[in-house]
Amino acid sequence: MASEFEGPRTAIVTGGAKRIGAALARALAADGWHVLIHYRDSRAEAEALAAELGTAAIVHAELAQPDCAGRIMAGLDGLPPARLLVNNASLFLSDGQKDFDAAQWDLHQAVNLRAPALLTQAFAARLGGPGGLIVNMLDAKLAAPNPDFYSYTISKMGLAGLTELSARALAPKVRVCGIAPSVTMVSGPQSRSNFDKVHRLNALERGVEAEQIVAALRFIVASPTLTGQTITLDAGQRFLSLPRDVQYL
Repeated sequence: MASEFEGPRTAIVTGGAKRIGAALARALAADGWHVLIHYRDSRAEAEALAAELGTAAIVHAELAQPDCAGRIMAGLDGLPPARLLVNNASLFLSDGQKDFDAAQWDLHQAVNLRAPALLTQAFAARLGGPGGLIVNMLDAKLAAPNPDFYSYTISKMGLAGLTELSARALAPKVRVCGIAPSVTMVSGPQSRSNFDKVHRLNALERGVEAEQIVAALRFIVASPTLTGQTITLDAGQRFLSLPRDVQYL
């Protein structure tokens, strides 16, 4: 069967300069995509990755600002048509129900929810015909939530809702799916020692790796009848019903 995505095409990856975003960008480039790497502070890493990939460009935008979508879409000028948007960038700061404040709450919602919504709107409007795909990076903790990282978690709950509603609103022109991994890399205030202890804290006793997220993205890209669905990669961690975020256990 012919691929839904053939010929010159561009994938936008927010937060694509480092960590999981860079792994996704490398995989997409290997699969024949031109990649637009979005960054905020990591210009040097974005430039180095674009040079490594060869078929890549970079664009700077602050996702907390309302003009972020316009800035990122402007980075597509001169590139092949955009057919894929990966909303990977995320803010992850620690707070709780008792100590969250308005500023940190607003920042999480702006970066993790409003920016993907604006990018979804702009991407769909720019798409010249059918065959677009949006993939939102969620979090496996939504399958068994706990109140740690309170503002972050609620922003990801909103992003899960955006995934569902966007899939309904944009069909048949655009497919929208999610990938929800459990802890994959050291993040936030977590130490390397703590990460090594909790990475395998799940039913299968196997930590989720970046290459498994890459494999999930490739599966979604290759599945033209898949939309409105989220692939959860947690090795059965939700079965444990953990009362706190793993880094606090």
